Amino acid sequence: MNRFLEDLAAENRTAPSSRLAQSALAMARGQGRQQARQDEEGTAMLERLPNTPPPAPFSLDFYVDGVVKRLNRSAAFVRNDPRSKGVRMASVHFRISPDGSLKSFAVLNAGDQQDEIAFIKSVVERAIPFAAFPPDIARAARSLGITICISPEVGGGFGFARMADDRPC
Repeated sequence: MNRFLEDLAAENRTAPSSRLAQSALAMARGQGRQQARQDEEGTAMLERLPNTPPPAPFSLDFYVDGVVKRLNRSAAFVRNDPRSKGVRMASVHFRISPDGSLKSFAVLNAGDQQDEIAFIKSVVERAIPFAAFPPDIARAARSLGITICISPEVGGGFGFARMADDRPC
């Protein structure tokens, strides 16, 4: 029995470290590919500075909530024709610099929503400047990206809202 337990202990000393290392490398490669794909698409939420700790998720959530509220307030002052709604999905992405200025605005998928895209661009331009990044986010990020999904309306109502992170447009 002791020999059996010693053999198991010897196996666990050598094998798991290499398997664990290989597993960790595979996960890191997968995350790297996902981040590269998001960077290519321009949809990465936070453009991080190298070798910096990530900002507190609580702080980032509060900042994004503030951006959403500012967009909703600005939308009240931009004219929008409710009759010009398309029937296909669309999405836009914009980036905010640490000082609150607009870094970029890009149409990811236009669908048949050109009028809605123009409306959202006007809302974003009217909302500028956003608040400057809080210190922990400013230390960790070059910019913050926001993706807005434009879906054909089923019911009434309007407003910008946050979606779950894993839910695509």
